[in-house]
Amino acid sequence: MMRPMRASRSPVPLLAFVLGVAALVLAAGARTADAAKPKKKYFFELAEVKAADELGKAGKDLIPVAQTQVAKSIASHEQLVVTLDGAPDRANAKAFKAYLKKKKLAGAYRVNVEVIAFEEEVEDKDDSLNKEKRLIIRLSLRTFGETIPDRVMGFSGEGSATVKLDIGKKLRPRDREYAINQAVELAMTDALASSMQKLATPPPPPKK
Repeated sequence: MMRPMRASRSPVPLLAFVLGVAALVLAAGARTADAAKPKKKYFFELAEVKAADELGKAGKDLIPVAQTQVAKSIASHEQLVVTLDGAPDRANAKAFKAYLKKKKLAGAYRVNVEVIAFEEEVEDKDDSLNKEKRLIIRLSLRTFGETIPDRVMGFSGEGSATVKLDIGKKLRPRDREYAINQAVELAMTDALASSMQKLATPPPPPKK
């Protein structure tokens, strides 16, 4: 007498599950490798901080505060160095580039920063019973990097920030300076992130 055959489970679903898990593991490993990969470092030399002509006197007045904060933002960035101890004369391009390679620096740039938008407003606090005020600073800037020693355009970046600061009943100079500092710092963080991304992007292949 013939016995009925048992239906066997197909190995295909199990195989698909195993392959799916393996793909997830590989993707996670790739992300971990990218995160662990050391980021390139660059030398940045701050050349100038200026305001766009259309900002007029307001733009010129904020430059001393902005210049100090821009310098701090560059100096504190994890991928940037601001001094080159023992570097050869830049006129000797070959020696200078060899120095950068020895120091494991991916490039050197003269950096200009331009404040391209600036707005300042004092408004009444909505929930204040004592006629307290709030200062609002809106600021945008952009960076330009020129290669050292070749002096060709290397990168650009843009950043913006809005800062709101409760100031009591009267605007004091130190409140305004603090708010501008915060706005420049946030905008520079944004602009430097954009700049680093562009520097990390490989150049397009030469046209045939």
